[in-house]
Amino acid sequence: MKPQLDNQDQTQAKSQHLTVLPDEKISFSKSVILGLQHVLAMDVYVVPFLIAMLIGLQADQSSALIQSTFIAAGLATIVQTYFCMKLPMAQGPSYVPLGAIITIYAASGGGEAGWSSVLGASIIGAVLVIILGYTGIFNKIVKSFIPPIVGGTIIFVVGLSLLPVAIQDNIYGAADASIRQNVLLALISGAVLLLFVILGSLFRTKGSLFRITSVMIALVVGCISADFMGILDFSAVGNANWFSMPQIPFADFGFSFNISAIITMVIIYIVLLAETTGTWFAISNVIEKPLTDKNINRGVIGEGISCLISSLLGSTPVTGYSTNAGIISITGVASRRVFLAVGGWFVLFGCSGKLAALISAIPSAVIGGVFAIICGIISINGLQVMRNETIGEKEMYTIAIPMILTLALVLIPSDFLNSLPTFVQYILGSPILVASMAAILLNKLLPGEKRKISLS
Repeated sequence: MKPQLDNQDQTQAKSQHLTVLPDEKISFSKSVILGLQHVLAMDVYVVPFLIAMLIGLQADQSSALIQSTFIAAGLATIVQTYFCMKLPMAQGPSYVPLGAIITIYAASGGGEAGWSSVLGASIIGAVLVIILGYTGIFNKIVKSFIPPIVGGTIIFVVGLSLLPVAIQDNIYGAADASIRQNVLLALISGAVLLLFVILGSLFRTKGSLFRITSVMIALVVGCISADFMGILDFSAVGNANWFSMPQIPFADFGFSFNISAIITMVIIYIVLLAETTGTWFAISNVIEKPLTDKNINRGVIGEGISCLISSLLGSTPVTGYSTNAGIISITGVASRRVFLAVGGWFVLFGCSGKLAALISAIPSAVIGGVFAIICGIISINGLQVMRNETIGEKEMYTIAIPMILTLALVLIPSDFLNSLPTFVQYILGSPILVASMAAILLNKLLPGEKRKISLS
């Protein structure tokens, strides 16, 4: 039996992993700098860029969508961190609804009619998510179906599903430079990150600055290296305006409500909630603060409010980013004030085309080198959740099958996926959802054993 720790011992235990606790106050200037570090490591601009490309938006429409997405991410981050879930977490546009958005847009005739149908369906779905949070239905599902072995597996597959993206898309497949240059940039940014984390560990308290700024320094050194290689392009930054107005509802876009589009988006929101649960578990584990019923219910409400805000701004559904859990683990800074600054930075980027262009100019491989390490750390956090569990045959399958499914769906050929029915594409397009459902079902259906193998 694990001995109980009193409050003082628990605080000391936490301080060994975190340099700044969630409710600890830090200076405004420090919050701003550390918040920027999180922002630079997030690929918030990618989702609106992909949507704009896939549905054929014009340049001014693409810029407006990117602006709205940044502002929505900022407001959503503030809502979740300070008013709803009250955990250190950043919100950003989700990849999950991409296929549904494109399908609804095309089925509604494209153009303004298509986009208004997407936004209308998003609003209805967001309201239903808020109701799920107020009634506590989702929390009951979590308590019944997600014990530590399942929660740890979900966290593990979150990192595992992102790792191929970090390596294949951000490094090997990045169009910024040649594959040799991309690999070198990734190695440089990753090595600098590790160097500063090591320096922070070696010098303990005096070296905390190395640790808490390690991600930002890695990205800066990576960009400098890219400049020496002649592949850092700031031309878009020079051409962008310092300030530009975001989209205004009913002036720049409207809302329409189509039953089939609403049903589709409601299904997507359920998938989104299942996926974001993994992020909540990851953050909870990193800050060593168990999720309470209140946290989960308020988190679901916050997710609904965040998506509602995003829809009203003319953008797409947002969700918690697991990337930030990895950054907290690396830097040891979990202050919610930092994430208030993250929200502020996003809103600022959304109102300034030049700042948004600046973050978009960071070479993909530089982000990939840092992102790959972060993904690995997220997966390790999942293993830590399961470290006190005894592993029998049932638990082995509960962990192994979701892991296999995650890799199978991440690596699934797009031609084969596109040949499947649309609804099946929605489901299989989210490896975390499929893996999570598999873990839940296996844990419920497989018979337990009397004898188990303990790894402790």
